[in-house]
Amino acid sequence: MAHDLVIRNGFVVDGTGASGQVGDVAVDGDRITLVGEVPERGTREIDATDKVVTPGFVDIHTHLDAQIAWDPLGSSSCWHGVTSAVMGNCGVTFAPCAPDEREYLAELMESVEDIPRDSIMAGLAWDWTSYGEYLESVDRLPKGINIGGMVGHCAVRHHVMGERAMTQDPVPDEDIAAMCAIVDEAISAGALGFATSRTLLHRVPDGRPVPGTWADTRELYAIGDVLGRHQRGVFEVAAQFEEAGPDLEKVESEIHWMSEIRRRTGRPVTFGIGQTDFSPRLHDKVFACVEAEAETGGDIRPQTTPRGIALLFGLCMRTLFDRAPGWDALVDKGVDARLAALDDADQRAALIESGRAHQRLPWEMVYVLDSEPPNYRFTAEDSLAAHAQRRGVDAVEAFVDISRETRGAAIFSFPFINQNHDAIAWMLAKDYCVLGLADAGAHVGQIMDAGQPTWFLSHWVRDTKTFTLEEAIRRLTSDTADLFGIANRGRLAVGAYADVNVIDLDSLTLHLPTAAHDFPLGASRYIQHATGYDATIINGAVFMEHGEHTGSLVGTTLRS
Repeated sequence: MAHDLVIRNGFVVDGTGASGQVGDVAVDGDRITLVGEVPERGTREIDATDKVVTPGFVDIHTHLDAQIAWDPLGSSSCWHGVTSAVMGNCGVTFAPCAPDEREYLAELMESVEDIPRDSIMAGLAWDWTSYGEYLESVDRLPKGINIGGMVGHCAVRHHVMGERAMTQDPVPDEDIAAMCAIVDEAISAGALGFATSRTLLHRVPDGRPVPGTWADTRELYAIGDVLGRHQRGVFEVAAQFEEAGPDLEKVESEIHWMSEIRRRTGRPVTFGIGQTDFSPRLHDKVFACVEAEAETGGDIRPQTTPRGIALLFGLCMRTLFDRAPGWDALVDKGVDARLAALDDADQRAALIESGRAHQRLPWEMVYVLDSEPPNYRFTAEDSLAAHAQRRGVDAVEAFVDISRETRGAAIFSFPFINQNHDAIAWMLAKDYCVLGLADAGAHVGQIMDAGQPTWFLSHWVRDTKTFTLEEAIRRLTSDTADLFGIANRGRLAVGAYADVNVIDLDSLTLHLPTAAHDFPLGASRYIQHATGYDATIINGAVFMEHGEHTGSLVGTTLRS
């Protein structure tokens, strides 16, 4: 009897970290039915000779909460081998939500994650109140990728406390009990965990820190205990490391309470961290504290990225000078209109002069991406300052000249997290450090990091051989799936769901970010494509082939 699909003669890397082997993978329905030698033919066969066959990638840190409502592909993640994604990170979610809270949550998401409020309001069905009803609404959406979510502290706290949610006042026991009841309902309904934000970088539109920022350990432990009683779900944190003090003493207390959640509940705890030149000792301190707490059972999982997190600028989206006179008149114009202004000698001279008067960034830390493939391993020679020096002009004029020469395709990158590649390698070498923070669906006009799997494999595995292929695939698949309790995914094994990538590692390449205008009401965002993914299979159906959607929409809602 023929199998539905056979992927034949590929280098099979099963996601466990075990050595890869040349072999076949058979699929019937939505499951893998044989790995190794498959003698039977397939109704469809994919020749994977000289290709790598892996589980589909599991991205645990996205903000696709809004986008999945109108973009079933989950782009840009879909172009980088991601088959399962977790949304609801950083405490920002759309449920629970009473009808009179919809605009508040939409504005909060825009303020924290730079997803346009008007697109959110127009694009979501808003046919839920509880988190369980929200998951049922997600069930009804057509989905190319598998998607699950955590319930967010911001929505939970505001639902219970209203405006009091953003004060530093002590929280009454009855409010904590009400929040715990909501989280209990969410986990019972299948939420993958609970997420909270404590970072002072996350603000509501009027500038106040988001609900949950000031929650004390009494509240946090009570919510954590809900996950402990269910023995399901992850506790995810956008940690508060700001104003840690000259000796970074606040880091110790922040790591301690998270580790205590782990000790008292047994549930996984994860939080984001990265190296930054603005606080060069921070990541060292964080990892030292994590290791110290692990000695007494408080083993928690920091997550970081395989490349720098950067603000992006360019004529296709936001420029470096949008608030400067003359430039501000171009904000709502397309690339052609902006280029026309720069091509006019008089306008160009005026815009350059205005830009000089409104310089805000250190040009030696702004890097130029102006050719394919983009090189994210920046050196001083890649900076805008260096480009300007080689041209004999200042940085503002260099920005204008490069933008004109590339007809608006050039991207100017300002990394603010993970600026040092040696530090990235050091963090990723810690086996308890998990890959995350790709932020797909968020900061749509500022950041594009959804291509992290492609960079990890092409740069850290193929080009620098810093990590083995088997270890890299494990980190992208079973490690993230297991952390979030996503059953039967992240491995090529008999009985597992047939989420599979066929990858031409030799040709795996990122492309420059570009602008798309496909959000509801025409809002713009960055997207990023890749070459080298021959096929991505989700739940047994071929979903993407050579970067193009096949029409398959058999993704499912992931539940704990």
